[in-house]
Amino acid sequence: MSIQSQQEKASRLQTLHYRPGVLLMPNPFDGGSAALLERLGFECLATSSGASAATLGKRDGALSREQVMAHVRLVANATTLPVSADLENGFGEAPGQVAETIRLAAESGAVGGSIEDYTGDPAHPIYDHDHSVRRIAAAAEAARALAFPFTLTGRCENFLRNRPDLDDTIARLQAYEQAGADVLFAPGLPDLEAVRRVAASLTRPLSFMVSIPGKSFSVAELTAAGVRRISFGASLYQVAMKALRRAAKETMDRGSFAWLD
Repeated sequence: MSIQSQQEKASRLQTLHYRPGVLLMPNPFDGGSAALLERLGFECLATSSGASAATLGKRDGALSREQVMAHVRLVANATTLPVSADLENGFGEAPGQVAETIRLAAESGAVGGSIEDYTGDPAHPIYDHDHSVRRIAAAAEAARALAFPFTLTGRCENFLRNRPDLDDTIARLQAYEQAGADVLFAPGLPDLEAVRRVAASLTRPLSFMVSIPGKSFSVAELTAAGVRRISFGASLYQVAMKALRRAAKETMDRGSFAWLD
C-alpha cells in the first residue's frame, strides 16, 4: 500500500468519526468477508481478536503479534476501506512494546487500532491505572510519529474482566483521552444508562461493541445515548459458523442438501 493511499484512508477514518450520525464499523474475519462488507456499503472495517483467533482454531488472545499482523494485512489487502486493528493489550507490558505494536500495525496496512488495559493474567486482570495511562501515552506518541493520522482507540476492559466498576471505567477512559487516545471504548457496559454516563464524561468519540446477548442495543438507542461508533466484535464470525454448522449437520443427519436452495 502506498503512503498516499494510507494517508487517504487514515484521513477518511478520522472524518467518519465526526460526521453526523453513528459510524458502523463491522468486523470481518477474513479477506472474503472484508470484501463482502465493502460491497454492502460499509465505509470502514475493524479486525476482531476473537474472530481472527477462531479462524486459526485458537481462542481469543492466543495469537502471537506476528499472527495478528498477518491477519491485519489479509484484511487490509482485501478492501479499499480504512481498517482499524484490534491490537489487544499491545503484546507487551512495557509502553515501548505497545508503541512498537502500533508501528507494526501501520506497516501492516491498518490506519487505526485499539490498545486495551487487560493484562492477560486472571489473578490481576487490569493494569494499574498509572501504568495503563503510560501505555496509552506511548501508543499515542507512536501514532503521532507516523506519516498519516492513525486513529488510536483506548480500551478499558473492566466490564469484560469481572470488574464492573463504572466510576473506575470512566476515570480510566478520561485518562486515556488525556493521554492521546482519539476514540474511547469500554466493551460490556451493562445498560444504556451506563453508556450515557460514559459518553457524557468524554469529549472524544465513544465506541460500543454489539455482540453480548442482553447488552447489545439498537443503532437508534446507542446513537441517542451518545455513541459515535459501533463495532460488531466476533459476532459476524459466530453467525457464519452457526450457518455452517446447520448446513453441515443437515447433510450429516439427513443426507440432504436443502440448505443449497
